Amino acid sequence: MDLRYLSATDAIEMFKTRKLSPVELMQAIIDRAEQVEPRVNAICFQFFNEALAAAEIAEQRYMNQTARPLEGIPLAVKDESEIEGQPTTYGSLLEKDHIAESTSIINQRLLDAGAIVHARTTTPEFCISSTATTKLWGTTHNPWNLAVTCGGSSGGSGASLASGTTTLATGSDIGGSIRIPASLNGLVGFKPPYGRVPEEPPFNLEYYNHSGPLTRTVMDCILMQNVISGPHPWDIASIPEKVLIPTDNNKIHGMRIAYSYDLGYQELDPEIRQNTAAALQVFRDLGAVVEEVDLGWTWQTAKSAIDHLSYATMGAWIHEYYEKDKEQLTDYVREFAEKTRQVTIKEALEADVVAGEMWIQMSEVFETYDLFVCPTIAHTGVNADLDYSRDTVEINGVSVDPMLGWVMTYPFNMLSRCPVLTVPSGKASNNVPTGIQLVGNRYDDLRVFQAAIAYEREFGSLFREKNYPLQ
Repeated sequence: MDLRYLSATDAIEMFKTRKLSPVELMQAIIDRAEQVEPRVNAICFQFFNEALAAAEIAEQRYMNQTARPLEGIPLAVKDESEIEGQPTTYGSLLEKDHIAESTSIINQRLLDAGAIVHARTTTPEFCISSTATTKLWGTTHNPWNLAVTCGGSSGGSGASLASGTTTLATGSDIGGSIRIPASLNGLVGFKPPYGRVPEEPPFNLEYYNHSGPLTRTVMDCILMQNVISGPHPWDIASIPEKVLIPTDNNKIHGMRIAYSYDLGYQELDPEIRQNTAAALQVFRDLGAVVEEVDLGWTWQTAKSAIDHLSYATMGAWIHEYYEKDKEQLTDYVREFAEKTRQVTIKEALEADVVAGEMWIQMSEVFETYDLFVCPTIAHTGVNADLDYSRDTVEINGVSVDPMLGWVMTYPFNMLSRCPVLTVPSGKASNNVPTGIQLVGNRYDDLRVFQAAIAYEREFGSLFREKNYPLQ
């Protein structure tokens, strides 16, 4: 048994039966981090001594039968979500000395549940890249293939899970920032529907923005999601009812599943198409009806809409840093800030109109089908240090947009009330994992996880003995 890749669900059961101590698990995670971190570069701050002390307290809680839902589980927190007294840099030189004065809602819930934060994980500067490279922390690499990106913006969280340096990790998702690293690292990542997981003002009112879990198994994802979801008095957008996801709802015989390989416009790597086809066959073998559909979407409209809304909302925040000291910023943040000045109020409104039209087209699919499936990313060969402001990306010899042209996540941020879960679909020939997105109807989290539990029991995991990354 390799403690570094033990699931949180299994660890908790072993803690309860005294077969494992939280201290033993934390020490194994720390030892692994000290072994692989110079190569992966997923951890930007470490709190190993404090974590070991907390693990000793967790051990006593199990002895006293006062353990909480996540008691003693190592948790890596993305370096954009605050914990009082800890540094939070957003991956920027301009915030390298920032110490948080409060704790975010999601982090407080995880801490209250007994999780132990032993590390903070890297993110691209201000979370606005699909890769993870900054002036402050350098480049974070994919543990399965160090030359390739681990994804972004929750790249450090994904790479930490894949390299065995944490058991659970947090992420946030505005254009795919949970699901992209989930796919590239062979993980499970959930973009909850808007309002399911509460946020702090003003970003709680940014309806593309979703905090959520990154894990190695569906069961761990459920465990974590059930802790962080539910209303909070600070967030007017949080949904009043808390939904608890069951772990025993896995029958999908007769479920109707729609799919698209390319969303109607996406250039797609043949290996990802092949792995997606194999994943769809798993659902068929489980008794689901699986049929291809045409959404009627186009690249031009989807890309324009996500750009205009991103520039209009995040742009004002980023532009403050640009005016303060633009030379300290990465090239891609400077480009982002400069583009914010070009977006008009009319264009921002038109982007909302496009998002509404895309939902109408998707809603017609959900009139007939229970679930929609498509790949998470379209290409596994993007360089680890890609900067979309200056570098290029090709798929099948075709040049694509280097920021969003190789990912297939952002339309479902525009469909923000839809729950979306990424699960692994296999690996490409360069050893980099691939994934599929399970997209549910509005707030239908239960059906998404129902399908995911059934799928994972058939598919299994990419993390197997003698097949772990960085052997």
